[in-house]
Amino acid sequence: MLYNFYSMAIIGLDAHEIRVEVDISNGLPKTTVVGLPDKAVNESKERIFSALSNSGFEYPCKKVTINLAPGDLRKEGSLYDLPIATGIISAMEYIEVQKDKKFYLAGELSLDGLVRKTNGILSMASKIAKIPNAVFILPYENKDEALLAENITIYPVKTLYEAVEALKGEIEPIKSKTGREIFSEESTKYDVDFADVKGQKLAKRAIETAASGNHNLLMIGPPGSGKTMLARRIPTILPPMTYDEAFEVTKIYSVKGLLPKNSSIIRERPFRSPHHSLSYAGLIGGGSIPTPGEISFAHRGVLFLDELPEFERNILEMLRQPLEDGKVLISRVKNSISFPASFMLIAAMNPCPCGYYGDPTKKCECSPLRIKKYMSKISGPILDRIDINTEVARPESKYFSSTEKEESSEEIRKRVEECRDIQITRFKKEKFKYNSEIPAGLLSKVCKTTSLGEKLLYKTMDSLGFTARAYGRILRLARTLADMEKKEIIDDNHIAEAIQYRIHDRKYF
Repeated sequence: MLYNFYSMAIIGLDAHEIRVEVDISNGLPKTTVVGLPDKAVNESKERIFSALSNSGFEYPCKKVTINLAPGDLRKEGSLYDLPIATGIISAMEYIEVQKDKKFYLAGELSLDGLVRKTNGILSMASKIAKIPNAVFILPYENKDEALLAENITIYPVKTLYEAVEALKGEIEPIKSKTGREIFSEESTKYDVDFADVKGQKLAKRAIETAASGNHNLLMIGPPGSGKTMLARRIPTILPPMTYDEAFEVTKIYSVKGLLPKNSSIIRERPFRSPHHSLSYAGLIGGGSIPTPGEISFAHRGVLFLDELPEFERNILEMLRQPLEDGKVLISRVKNSISFPASFMLIAAMNPCPCGYYGDPTKKCECSPLRIKKYMSKISGPILDRIDINTEVARPESKYFSSTEKEESSEEIRKRVEECRDIQITRFKKEKFKYNSEIPAGLLSKVCKTTSLGEKLLYKTMDSLGFTARAYGRILRLARTLADMEKKEIIDDNHIAEAIQYRIHDRKYF
């Protein structure tokens, strides 16, 4: 007898419907899975045999053919265990399935019939919620994640036997709240705070400016100056994510199975700090069926590259397109997949290989040629895409025992939110939100400058030989500095500070 259920395949971040067809016919006992299954899908036969036996069902001693349609889409993972097992049970006429519902199932089976957690449930649930009369049978551990999809009916099950009861209608389904209700039930909490950082007023000013306009930032300083400590606190001064932003980020983490155990939705802005040994695919994403990389895990948050020159130059060059477009396109022979990658790039580095070039207390042991070779690992195009370069000096010893109260992240965040609100209001009719994203065609309209500020900018361009991209970056940065003071017109002080943030790279590169 032939019986059909449905499941989902995850391609990129999107779910695609899979029809699971099970046919049991007379013939030599053999189970065949067709439809471009990978090794994990083929191995499901052994898991399902034991799961059925240990759940009180007999495995058919006949010819069993399982087709995963469409046949030209590769199927990966163990999530098809549950739909295949229930398809076999239904085809054996052990149960009578509810006819008024379209059943979607996903989950890995253990040998004793338990249903295990699977990845990508949020993408599946979002797709299923839009299908009339569809219900979703899924692992109990994925329940909260699936409930983020609005107006979906689910049966969270712990065992194969419970899944069979759900098909018969013997247990009650769960209908979701709205995702926004779930999102509002908890608040964002961080374990770190800018109040922990003593001194470093210039670095804090640069960081607040970067956060206010969503600008990229490079910190240069000797070992132990606090670059990493400062970087880890940047998410704490960014505005809380909106529900739509949190939903986007959660989908990315769901696909890779990286959601935190204590929450169904990610509320904190991501902070990703990959090691400099990571590969191209680890940073950008990839695979035969592409999966997201670090730049996508940093979406709506911060990508921190510590020891920037230690990264392979060709890997850093891969950042050029995502930094401009806010997404990354991965092309394969059969398809192309786009992953979101809108992040703040925060980088840190030593001024030389030994780390003490320019340090007032410790002598640098590097030759000029060695320093030049070290710095040449970072290309001009990458530096052009970093709006702010700031020096981070080692704090003076007087700060170590200082009892002076430093500004908290909450105090800084309020100013950042006010500045960002100005930008969001200004650009409400545009496709972008922040000063760092202003297109070249709108610079003259948005970045109006006093005559004195304009003269200063032109003089600096001529004397220092800045590129046209650097000119635009200085104007965008000056626009943010003016917004921080709630001024509509950019004056010479804003231009001078913006230029200062660009001059540091001339000292080192």
